[in-house]
Amino acid sequence: MMADTKKTTKSSEKTTEKVSKFAVIKLAGSQLKVFEGKQYEVNKLSGKKGDKIEVKNVLLVSDGKETKVGKPLIKDAKVELEITSQKKGEKIDGLTYKAKSRSRRRYGFRPEITRVLVKKIS
Repeated sequence: MMADTKKTTKSSEKTTEKVSKFAVIKLAGSQLKVFEGKQYEVNKLSGKKGDKIEVKNVLLVSDGKETKVGKPLIKDAKVELEITSQKKGEKIDGLTYKAKSRSRRRYGFRPEITRVLVKKIS
């Protein structure tokens, strides 16, 4: 019969993940969840390698214990970024086709990308 069935649930298992400080910012036309010390690729930003950027469009800040949510932005919150590189991304190919008219068109482009390093969330 059913004598040796072991029942485990995910709620009973404890995970010891280290929760670090993160923020949700509005940058280059999109929202981004950023962590301190990590690099991210975003749409082209003006500036050269090594330039510092201060973002004041902060929507949410969490330090692991306390979370602040803006309505829509948080006052006096900022995220400091540093541009690490300006480059072109991978090629994006597109095709258009119209049936019965023998019309075909192929196009492609490489988007310009800026790589940024998150220095500080405050």
